[in-house]
Amino acid sequence: MPTTHEDTAVVIIGAGVAGLTVGNFLLRHGIDCDVLEKHPRAYVEQRQRAGTVDTFGVRMFREWGLEEVLAGDPISHSEGGFYIDGHAMPIDMDEDADESLYCPQQVLVRNLTEVFLREGGDLRYEAADVTLENLTGSHPVVRYQDAEGSARAIGCDHIAGCDGFHGVSRRSIPTTALTEYSHEYGYSWLSALAAAPTSPSGMAIHELGLAGMIPRGPGASRIYLQCAVDDTPEQWPDERVWSELEARFGTPPSRGEILSKQIVPLRGVVFDPMSYGRLYLLGDAAHIVPPMSAKGIHLALHDAEVFARAVIRHAEEGDSSLLAGYSETCLPHIWNYQAFATWITDTMHNAGFTGFEGEFKRQIARAELQRQFASASANKLFSELTAGTN
Repeated sequence: MPTTHEDTAVVIIGAGVAGLTVGNFLLRHGIDCDVLEKHPRAYVEQRQRAGTVDTFGVRMFREWGLEEVLAGDPISHSEGGFYIDGHAMPIDMDEDADESLYCPQQVLVRNLTEVFLREGGDLRYEAADVTLENLTGSHPVVRYQDAEGSARAIGCDHIAGCDGFHGVSRRSIPTTALTEYSHEYGYSWLSALAAAPTSPSGMAIHELGLAGMIPRGPGASRIYLQCAVDDTPEQWPDERVWSELEARFGTPPSRGEILSKQIVPLRGVVFDPMSYGRLYLLGDAAHIVPPMSAKGIHLALHDAEVFARAVIRHAEEGDSSLLAGYSETCLPHIWNYQAFATWITDTMHNAGFTGFEGEFKRQIARAELQRQFASASANKLFSELTAGTN
């Protein structure tokens, strides 16, 4: 069967938050782009992922005229708090944090998809066997097999690799051209999705380990419980999940059916540079932050906006300087939030649990947390980082 050849300005690999945000931004400036996604649409829009759209993200979508993508099931960020030894200690956020939303990632993806397609975007699901060619040349090519099994090839000016940590985009870059920086935290989370109201809401510090109960839409909650790296979901039957949650929060949680469980290793990863020839890495393809920081979507959206502005400048003014500086623009911001992610992750886990770092680190972490309640300056910085405005 012959290969069908076509051309576009930008090929976007992956129809997640980063890819669809880029697609919508480019579409609004009249720049042709094709989005390739290996999974079916139903799978992409229903898969449960953690997701907080912070103040940076809310303001960004408003500035681009896309506030509608935040509609659906958002829940105010201010409803959560910290619990220490069973006592609620909510931190008062500054006015910036009031704009943050617990927006389930599948809701954001669904809304971005609907707007993109409504505006005439080209989104191709079930794209299999994707390969990237001629990345350092003037006209790279993306080859794939479509949902009907036909071979296709798209020539383009630029490729946005938005297909996650395990996607083909980063794997297409020679390992000698990338430096990987990584950190393993030494513990994991049991992550469970429950059909239950989020009560209590927030994060709990306790000698048994960290716990979290975060809203994921009406009547749905994401539960997190600190556990050993070698734990398995089978070691966490439903009753153990609920009893541990109650013990760590110090109050009975609202219960419901537990729909899924998985073990999530906590780690931080950054790849440098974030581009290779005409391929640019965005979101999880370029970096991972531990979920404690709630900054995965923030970094993906920041990458998407930097890349989109660079492509628009190139298309409208013939100026490629922003594209050339894409990696150098993104990386300082990423490291700033990796630093925040490391601090909040270590602090929140060490403050309650002595089994990993010991009593000295536990007391240091508690002093760190107390500073957030006692110092207006510390609280302001914490609020800026939480809001994504630092």
